[in-house]
Amino acid sequence: MENIDWKNLPFGYYPTDYNLRSTWKDGKWSDLEVSSSEFISVHMAATGLHYGQEAFEGLKAYRGKDGKVRLFRWEDNAIRMRNSAQGVMMAEVPDELFFSAINQAVRLNAKFIPPYGTGSSLYIRPLLFGSGAQVGVKPAKEYMFVVFVSPVGPYFKEGFSPVDVELVRDYDRAAPLGTGHIKVGGNYAASLRPADRAHNDGYSAVLFLDAREKKFIDEAGPANFFGIKNGIYVTPSSRTILPSITNKSLEVIAEDLGLKVERRPVPVEELDTFEEAGACGTAAIISPFRKIVDRQTKKEYNYAEKAGPYSTKLYQTLTAIQFGEMEDTHGWTTVLEGI
Repeated sequence: MENIDWKNLPFGYYPTDYNLRSTWKDGKWSDLEVSSSEFISVHMAATGLHYGQEAFEGLKAYRGKDGKVRLFRWEDNAIRMRNSAQGVMMAEVPDELFFSAINQAVRLNAKFIPPYGTGSSLYIRPLLFGSGAQVGVKPAKEYMFVVFVSPVGPYFKEGFSPVDVELVRDYDRAAPLGTGHIKVGGNYAASLRPADRAHNDGYSAVLFLDAREKKFIDEAGPANFFGIKNGIYVTPSSRTILPSITNKSLEVIAEDLGLKVERRPVPVEELDTFEEAGACGTAAIISPFRKIVDRQTKKEYNYAEKAGPYSTKLYQTLTAIQFGEMEDTHGWTTVLEGI
């Protein structure tokens, strides 16, 4: 067992022993290669470096109450990566290759899976990029698929405690007909400067508005937005928002708990009406908001010092399914036997 302070892990990169790699060339994927190197040899003219042919995913492996290791909705991650590949014209990774890579990556690095009860998990990062050389804006003829893992704690250092968020109007995360709905690096690069400014202003994250009219809630830098009021779970609907697998799961759980679910445009003014609000995603799970502050107008939207009752129940239910504490009635988890 590694000498790791499991309960105090940050969310970040922690080196593990092995990663998996495959190359697409001449119309087919190579057999998976196990590597112990943290580095990749890439051609200086690779399209992933020059033209943004790159996509990634994030999912987790959980050591459960029963000692078993579970993946959560990995098929949805595979589908989303294929959608991203289509969006920037890359070779698509089939389910079989995707699962084989994450399965082997978890098994080969089993000693890095945080023990049950620590609140930590093993983060899995599939990465796909144009590795073929190209000068001229067109798709590569070769692609590389890589999967590595890292033990992580909560994305926000506050964990499941309310955070303060800065709403911005002078930056856009993604164009209305651009790449906001797929998980490509450019979306995150576009959020770095406003996110860094928000951190310097004392906020945990930034909240973007729609790029066209600046009238509707778009997405928090690293996660989807949700609000709860009058027994309704509300989350934005927009082509510029990444379809979060966590958010999709929370919508189902919300209905299980008796909430009505509405996925629709959310006007900024509606922030005043929510009883609870927060961000959700694989990394954050749920991060409740204490307040949202509009950087331009200085208007504050205040919620609670403690996570609200529905946010708490949603968080507890989702994590209970992921850690095997509650029956998975929706068939979301995959048990990796023998680890």
